[in-house]
Amino acid sequence: MTPKVVVLDYGSGNLRSAQRALQRVGADVEVTADADAAHNADGLVVPGVGAFEACMTGLRKISGDQIIADRVAAGRPVLGVCVGMQILFARGVEFGMETTGCGQWPGAVIRLDAPVIPHMGWNVVDAPPRSRLFNGIDATTRFYFVHSYAAQQWQGNPEALLTWATHHVPFLAAVEDGPLSATQFHPEKSGDAGAALLANWLEALG
Repeated sequence: MTPKVVVLDYGSGNLRSAQRALQRVGADVEVTADADAAHNADGLVVPGVGAFEACMTGLRKISGDQIIADRVAAGRPVLGVCVGMQILFARGVEFGMETTGCGQWPGAVIRLDAPVIPHMGWNVVDAPPRSRLFNGIDATTRFYFVHSYAAQQWQGNPEALLTWATHHVPFLAAVEDGPLSATQFHPEKSGDAGAALLANWLEALG
């Protein structure tokens, strides 16, 4: 049976490229802000580009933070991408201002302490052996990043599977925590590597 996936439309993110990438690997994809559709889909993708604060403002306008919370509480899969990963944390700190996030995970998203910002380009990641997202993906595979901020510590569930990357400093490239998964990189811009990861996520929906 074809998995039904909603890409949450809250005014941010590469909605159509995310839709196309998911369709490429066999999903039935709808881009919508409709709460019922987002609740009932087999999987929910939360994209995000730009500023943490702007994303949270848009998300709250459609009660997206509650949609995410309800799905996670019910054990229904959610995948955050780029800033869609960042807003899952408790706080975001940009330009000296702190913004409250969705609070699914404790901790803050802060600026990368690196000589070149943003971190833009293709990087390898260090995935844990039991990862479902990276199952069958070679350790030398590169994914596409473009960001200036990231979560750089993990204070959440000790059983979560953490994937790290480095741009001058280590940061979280992906998290798998029960029904809630997220990537700091853009799978929809990562070619065959991103397609393999999205296919793994779809397979886990079943």
